Amino acid sequence: MSTDPRADLAELRRLSMSDLKERWRELVGTDPPQYSRTFLVSRLAYRIQELAYGGLSPSALADMDAILDDAGCDKLGRIRRRRNGGQGYRKLLIGTRLAREWDGSRHEVTVVKGGFEYRGERFSSLSAVARLITGTRWNGPAFFGLRGKKGQQ
Repeated sequence: MSTDPRADLAELRRLSMSDLKERWRELVGTDPPQYSRTFLVSRLAYRIQELAYGGLSPSALADMDAILDDAGCDKLGRIRRRRNGGQGYRKLLIGTRLAREWDGSRHEVTVVKGGFEYRGERFSSLSAVARLITGTRWNGPAFFGLRGKKGQQ
């Protein structure tokens, strides 16, 4: 790597695939992933700039982690599985509103951090909200139309 990041960035386009993989090992310190040339070039370009100019601030990294956590994702952006191992329905984003007509009335639920809000009260699950509305045990995601017929989502 030279002292001029612009020259290093320009050189990336001229490198062979084997040279890109070697550059990856030098700059990242791991074996390169089995992705396309375009991916390697873009990630190496980011890494060169990160080393030359500095990475994201600790507060920006913390904000990104919080956003991923709120969305139910791990640090790589993958959706976490529910603790019981089931697929469940997709994690809903905070602020999402779910509506359902029941017994002639419209019922709206808002997704909040850690659960759901219905008529000013917080609930940990959609099933608890559905039970309050109907007076019987319901699968909350099914009640609010988040699950289709068996086997569909």
